[in-house]
This record gives sequence, structure tokens and C-alpha cells, in this order.
Amino acid sequence: MEIEFRKVPTTPKEFSNDFASVKLEGTFCKMSPTLIKVDASLTGFTSVQCIRCGEEENINLDEKLNFLLSDGIFKGNESDDLIIEVENGIIDFDEICESELSSLESDYHICTSCLDDNEEIEKEF
Repeated sequence: MEIEFRKVPTTPKEFSNDFASVKLEGTFCKMSPTLIKVDASLTGFTSVQCIRCGEEENINLDEKLNFLLSDGIFKGNESDDLIIEVENGIIDFDEICESELSSLESDYHICTSCLDDNEEIEKEF
């Protein structure tokens, strides 16, 4: 789903976006001419690789996402919120989902069989 930055309303608008095996849904609204606030949840499942044995395992997702979208390079003050810079004035929710999934997949995951295995893991110091 794509939407032009300039067409985003100032009142919260609901959205739902399906990408691969996940769904991103929530609300978005314009806070200023260059910032949009997004409150959403990412649900579904994705496959991740165990860092110990290399087996793939599906994990269920139920993540709350709150972030800001900036039209171009963010030139504001320090913010506690995650800020995603949007290029060409087009918000692409598929790209946001893909980025979030890549971030989750690159994290360290240990499968259930490795968690149950009490065998020592070699450590480097």
C-alpha cells in the first residue's frame, strides 16, 4: 500500500496492509507538514534461523509499532520515537513491513529443541 505524504489527513486514519505472512494495521495522521505519526501492530508469523543449529523455525508476531515518518531528511530536535525518512514523498507500507521483518529475522533466535538441550556451548572470550 502506498500513499502520498501530502495526502495524509490531520485526523487519524485507519489502515491495514498485508505483506507476505504478516499484517500491519493501525492508524496514521499528520502531526506537522513534514511529520506523520503511525501507531500500528504487526501480526502474523515469519521464519527465523536458529543461531545454534541453523534450523528454521516459525515465530508468531504480535508487535506494537509506534514511529514517525519524515518527509525527507529529519531536521528536528532529538526525539524518543523511531523516525523513518520517506523518499520521494511516497509512504510505502510494504517497504516498512519488509524492513521490520528483516530486522526481526536478523536478531538472534534459539529454537525450542536447542533451548531444551543442556549441552555446553563453546564460548569465545
